[in-house]
Amino acid sequence: MNSRKKWSAQLFVVGLCALALKVHYSLASPDQLRWVLSPTTWLVEFLSGRSFSFESHAGYMSSDHTFLIAASCAGVNFMIAAFLMLTLRVLVGQRNKPLSWHFVPVTAAMAYASTIIANTVRICIALEMQRDSFHLELLDRNELHRLEGIVVYFAFLLVLFIATEKRANAGFVRRLRQLCFPLGVYYATTLLLPLMNGAFKQGTVFWEHSLFVMLVPILVTLLVLTISMASDLTKARLKT
Repeated sequence: MNSRKKWSAQLFVVGLCALALKVHYSLASPDQLRWVLSPTTWLVEFLSGRSFSFESHAGYMSSDHTFLIAASCAGVNFMIAAFLMLTLRVLVGQRNKPLSWHFVPVTAAMAYASTIIANTVRICIALEMQRDSFHLELLDRNELHRLEGIVVYFAFLLVLFIATEKRANAGFVRRLRQLCFPLGVYYATTLLLPLMNGAFKQGTVFWEHSLFVMLVPILVTLLVLTISMASDLTKARLKT
C-alpha cells in the first residue's frame, strides 16, 4: 500500500512539474527564458559561425539583423514532452516495484539537455534554409518553418525514446506499438493541452497547425520504423 501511495505521489509530482513548466513558458518573456535560449544560442554560434547579441524583451538577434532567436525558439514544449515521455516510461515500467525519487531530476536533466541539442539543430537548419533561400512550391515560408520545427522536434523525441529503450528483437507490429508511446505524448503536449487551454478559438490558424502536427509525426514514425526494420534485416543477413 505504501508503495502504491508513493507511486501515485510520484505521478502527481511529475504532472505538477510539467504543468508548472507549461504555465511558466506561457507567461515568460525572452529575458526569463535565457536559461534555455542562452546555451542554445552559444551552440548555434559555435556551429554556424554566426554571432548573436541579446536584446531585452526580444531575444538573441543575429549581427546582420536577419534572424531572431525568440521565446518561440526556446523549445519548452519539446522539453515538457521529453520529460513526460521519460518519466512516464519509468513509472509505468516500475509501477509494481519501489522506485526512488532520483528518476525525476535525472529525467529532467536529460530532457533539458535534449532540448538544447534539438533547438540548436533546428535553428542551424533554419539558418541554412534562410541563407540558401530554400522553398517548396506547396508551402509558404511560415508553413515551411513550421514543418521543419515539427520534423526536428519529433525526430529528436523518437531518438530519445529509442536511445533509452531496452533493445530487443521485435516484429513490425510490436515496434509500432512501442513508437506509439512517444507519439501519444507528443500529441498530448502539442494538441490536447492547447485545446484544453482554448487554442481552438484561434479558428483556422489553429486547425491548420493541428493538421501539420497530426500528420507529420506519423510519417516520421513510419520512416524511422522502416529504417529500423531494414537495419535489423541487414544485420541478420550479414550474420548468416
